[in-house]
Amino acid sequence: MAAVLPLRGVIRPYAWGSRNALAELQGRPAPTDAPEAELWLGAHPGDPSTVTGPDGPVSLAALIGDDPKGQLGAEVVDEFGARLPYLMKVLAAEAPLSLQAHPDAEYAKQAYAAQEADPQAPRNYTDAYHKPEMLVALTPFDALCGFRAPDVSAAVLEGLGIMRLAPVIAALRAGPAGLRDAVRELLTWPADDRTALIADVLTAARASGEYARSYTLAADLAGRYPDDPGVLVALLLNQVRLAPGEAIYMPAGNLHAYLSGTGVEIMAASDNVLRGGLTPKRVDVDELLRVLRFEVLADPILPATQVAPGVQTWPVPVREFALYRLELTPAGPPVSLPGEGPRIVLGVRGDVFVAEAVDGTPVEVTPGTAAYVPAETGPATVAGVGEVFVAAVAS
Repeated sequence: MAAVLPLRGVIRPYAWGSRNALAELQGRPAPTDAPEAELWLGAHPGDPSTVTGPDGPVSLAALIGDDPKGQLGAEVVDEFGARLPYLMKVLAAEAPLSLQAHPDAEYAKQAYAAQEADPQAPRNYTDAYHKPEMLVALTPFDALCGFRAPDVSAAVLEGLGIMRLAPVIAALRAGPAGLRDAVRELLTWPADDRTALIADVLTAARASGEYARSYTLAADLAGRYPDDPGVLVALLLNQVRLAPGEAIYMPAGNLHAYLSGTGVEIMAASDNVLRGGLTPKRVDVDELLRVLRFEVLADPILPATQVAPGVQTWPVPVREFALYRLELTPAGPPVSLPGEGPRIVLGVRGDVFVAEAVDGTPVEVTPGTAAYVPAETGPATVAGVGEVFVAAVAS
């Protein structure tokens, strides 16, 4: 039987990250010198985690590469190849992330192949995989997720009183069929009028009333991105505030943006991102429009399902990942680790032990630390007092 291994993730210092959240989670001094945006836990080649075994620290990607079937299980290798198919993160947003969407699996495969065959093609894709993702809030978490009803978006834009938005409002009045035209109209807005347009939005967004929450968002984004029509595209999306434990799911083609808060995120192991604004990075409007799904998302919040005492999950229609939340109490017995294949156990509260390590003792998991459970370990248990999240391959 293979042993459970302590796992150390990698922190990515994007500008939108928090100087407090990840440090406070891990018990380090805060604020930090630089923003800390994401704690990566997995074997993605961009920043693979490190595991500590009998021979010392080793990259999780290298460990899997040396023994794919032992680490992942034969079924996972047969379906996904010799790669961990998911990536787990703790995301800490102090400022808004870009408006973005991700391609579906077939499109990602074709688009990446076409890009690699043409050195002159725009470099939109980093790999050949899709990137559906889910986030569960650890703190109150604000996000934009999926298109809301177009008639509501039309009313919000109309309330700004900016006459030259009339074509966008008219497209939205046509219902879901007009969403593509509305988004295209905004993302291709004449460059020489963008600064003036967003200045007008900032002035008009001081209005209150029925759509005050949308206007507060518009004012905040306009102050950060004074020449970006993505400020207006943001007003076409559902504005969601998650309570701790609530989740949102972003399938292929879902336009979304995280605004603020800390959460546990899990996704298919890809870094394919197509941006639509609220970023200094490159925006490819035509490619984004090919990927987006212009569908109304009536209820962005994903309900949890109780699968055992103290164990929750959020079912999603993908094969690469499943995510579980375990609540361990002082009086409770050890809990069987849910999921199948290779699993990562992330601590977010308390002191939890995952059995068993190379020396026969359990691996301790405290807030912001993690353990890796190879597929060949088989059944394992967690015990202690606290809260952990478990990433696994969907069964």
